[in-house]
Amino acid sequence: MVAIPHETTAALLPGTPEYASKLRYAWRVCSVTSLGLILIGINASTLNVALPTVVRHFRADAFASSWILLSYLLINTATLVFFGRVADLLGRREVYLVGFAIFTVCSLLAGMSPNVAFLIVMRALQALGAAMILANGTVIITDAFPADRLSQGMGVYIGTLSVAQLAGPTLGGLIADTAGWQWVFWGNVPAGIIALIWGWTTLRRVPAGPRTSVDAAGNLIVFAALTAVLIALSEAGSRGLSSPVVITGGLIFVVLVPVLIMVERRASHPVLDLRLFGERMLTFANLASFCTALSRSALVLLVALYFQAARGVDAFSAALGVLPVPIGMALASPVAGALGRRISPYALSIGGCLLNFAGLLSLMLSIGTTTPYWIIGVGLFLAGCGNGMFLTGNTTQVMSALPPGSLGVVNGFRLMIMNIGIVLSVATTLSVLTSALSPGLRNLVYAGTLSRLSPVAVEHLMSGFHRTYLVLAAVALAGVVTAACARPSSAARARSA
Repeated sequence: MVAIPHETTAALLPGTPEYASKLRYAWRVCSVTSLGLILIGINASTLNVALPTVVRHFRADAFASSWILLSYLLINTATLVFFGRVADLLGRREVYLVGFAIFTVCSLLAGMSPNVAFLIVMRALQALGAAMILANGTVIITDAFPADRLSQGMGVYIGTLSVAQLAGPTLGGLIADTAGWQWVFWGNVPAGIIALIWGWTTLRRVPAGPRTSVDAAGNLIVFAALTAVLIALSEAGSRGLSSPVVITGGLIFVVLVPVLIMVERRASHPVLDLRLFGERMLTFANLASFCTALSRSALVLLVALYFQAARGVDAFSAALGVLPVPIGMALASPVAGALGRRISPYALSIGGCLLNFAGLLSLMLSIGTTTPYWIIGVGLFLAGCGNGMFLTGNTTQVMSALPPGSLGVVNGFRLMIMNIGIVLSVATTLSVLTSALSPGLRNLVYAGTLSRLSPVAVEHLMSGFHRTYLVLAAVALAGVVTAACARPSSAARARSA
């Protein structure tokens, strides 16, 4: 696939007034999209730490506890490509701002939840707004920046996610211990209003694309397949692989995958346009993104549960314990963006994957109830640095190789692949972690009270932590291999130069 630069960007030369004007606007756009990423990142990371408090408030069982997280991830993942297409048709600015409005309103309602079922529904609706924001933020950044400054803009953009993940756990622990879990959601409201106003006044209107059909059948099949596999994974840990629920969910997923491929081949504008990923570099870059997301995304949740369920600390102390992950990301993302003008995104991606693998391997080898914190902190910091570096390098590598006309759909596809990794990371981690425990003990893990109520079961839980880190490290190693296979061809490098 040939990288086709935007006509406006291609015509601009550094040092000209037009270039300076475009760059000033680009940084204002970056501030808008960064606010969106901060809002979504803080929402996710605060809940990861505050989840035991929410579970105790509603007295939720293990299945409902996991779906407080999974409902959001499922809807967000299943609608990313859809909203990428809708934005191409109706206008990216409009869809992006509507996403802010939906996310803000649903955050307000989530904090008013009378029961856990209502909270799960609000989380799902919250995810619709988040999908509108995520499906368009990267594209808006790519459109706004001159090609030679894209890696810097992307580094700052990805770096804001690190800042959100840095502040989120601490806020989540502090809120859960003082103000109440409701403020995990209500805190999004003023931030969402500010982001909506700033986006409305900053983003320029962009003409909508040509009217084309939306692949409704493809979107429905993607949603059904993801739902089936998530239910199977979330039940596998408690009921075993031979459970009828697990077998049925797995079979539905296996049947729907080839059906989806057949439907997408016939669709005029498919939700999964595999033709856009015919080039080897894009295929392996997206596989690396999937593997890294699968190894990364449940790490903060996993460590927060370790500190609360296995070591018996409170939510705020657990939040402080997970900080090396976002600190590493916050440091590595902008550094990788600055280095992007001298080091190829391909090299940054591989380096990030290697650091991530090293951090997870260290955690697997050292995890225990009496492990000194500095050892755990080093492993978490390495994983955080690796992920910050990888996200900046991988995002720049993929977005720089795409023709402008397909940015919305392809970015939605890229994010969906990554989000599938995120969804499976949470579901797989929770399933592997608690697979050796009885249903009653699993409930104590989610409530964060296992070490206080059943100290003997903690040893079984530590075996679960070891197995989980082993799985995550193996997936991270697969990320190293796939990132290495994403090397651009010599012809592609010559075209990009």
